[in-house]
Amino acid sequence: MTPLTDRPIPLIDPRLCDGCGLCVRACPTKALALQDGKAVVADPLACEYSGLCEAVCPTGAITRPFEIVVAEEEIASPNSTKVVEKDGTPFYNAKDDKYL
Repeated sequence: MTPLTDRPIPLIDPRLCDGCGLCVRACPTKALALQDGKAVVADPLACEYSGLCEAVCPTGAITRPFEIVVAEEEIASPNSTKVVEKDGTPFYNAKDDKYL
């Protein structure tokens, strides 16, 4: 696997996307773009998982199959962010800088 396929990115359902572009405008890292009238993750490596794209999508076309979790006992550590799939399965631990 390449690092690109290991990295969690938002999922965009083209059947639900109406091409309004709100997600593209909301994305702080410009990871999204419109192609052929639909939103796509044009730059997956730029995605920082802000969730703004999902929040502004009026049709619910964007989902993030992960969430960022910071355990309270790890808050003192600046590198304690973990990305986990929404079912709770660990995916990435920034503290160890490795994919799980």
